[in-house]
Amino acid sequence: MDPAPLRRALLDWYDAHARTLPWRRAPGSGAAIDPYRVWLSEVMLQQTTTVHAAPYFEAFTRRWPTVADLAAADDADVMSAWAGLGYYARARNLLACARAVTGGHGGVFPDTEDGLRALPGLGPYTAAAVAAIAFGRAANVVDGNVERVVARLFAVETPLPAARPGLRRLAGTLVADDRPGDWAQALMDLGATVCRPRTPDCRRCPISAWCAGFASGAPERFPVKTVKAARPERAGVVWVALDGRGRVGLTRRPDTGLLGGMPGLPTAGWGAGEDAPPGPGPWQAAGAVTHVFTHFGLTLEVRVGPGAGDLDWTDVDAARNALPTVFRKALERGLA
Repeated sequence: MDPAPLRRALLDWYDAHARTLPWRRAPGSGAAIDPYRVWLSEVMLQQTTTVHAAPYFEAFTRRWPTVADLAAADDADVMSAWAGLGYYARARNLLACARAVTGGHGGVFPDTEDGLRALPGLGPYTAAAVAAIAFGRAANVVDGNVERVVARLFAVETPLPAARPGLRRLAGTLVADDRPGDWAQALMDLGATVCRPRTPDCRRCPISAWCAGFASGAPERFPVKTVKAARPERAGVVWVALDGRGRVGLTRRPDTGLLGGMPGLPTAGWGAGEDAPPGPGPWQAAGAVTHVFTHFGLTLEVRVGPGAGDLDWTDVDAARNALPTVFRKALERGLA
């Protein structure tokens, strides 16, 4: 397949239909783009929807408008601002990378994939995205949306995840030196708005004439997926300790592991970072909350009472803003 006509069709579509996002410049624009904003947005968008990530991006860039500002930020402030985005190791890597750019590169991001890959927390996808979008490098940028588009375009029968190396190779055959940043974002937008997971809108697709999945009559069958194993379930207890002054007792999660470095409620029974009950109580049962992590589901029995001991006593409203979602659910259950 000659990729040139397909590329022209998709870039023309992107010029007319690109999503307006706070970290983007207009399609075809020659305006400079800050690699800090590209990098920050890509980190936030990992495992997070665009709609959910956008307000966090705007809040971060108001508070820390440059990579140097972020590098100088207090760890706890950044972790608190990240609360609700999930996958909290990303926030720790965010700080490590900002400090590496500031301390080791004079506050300037490397402009090649290899240079970007050498920074903390930048894997192949993020390095390629920043190289293409911020620096105009002809990088092969493959996220979940691009995998889906390519799997349908070439009607790839190999199931995921085994298909990923082949999908990446096929995506690479479409990359060119012409507008690499716009090309990467055009593929992402096509996957997000037209070539959707369950209901592809092939009538609106600018490249359906080249699509083997469309020609098959069942484009939604691609990418082929293996049957997922049942998600394991865990259970534990969480204590909502209240002092009668509108404050709740928080702890700090260990720096490594799930929700590492984040504020939390005392909890036990489901993983690392467990605590003893924060005082003798009495503790009243307040029901349970459930939460789904990537690899397991969790049910926490909520206990409410007067806490004691070495807790970080925090105003309830401030705690709502700082806690990860699972603990915010437990807090609300305990206050109900």
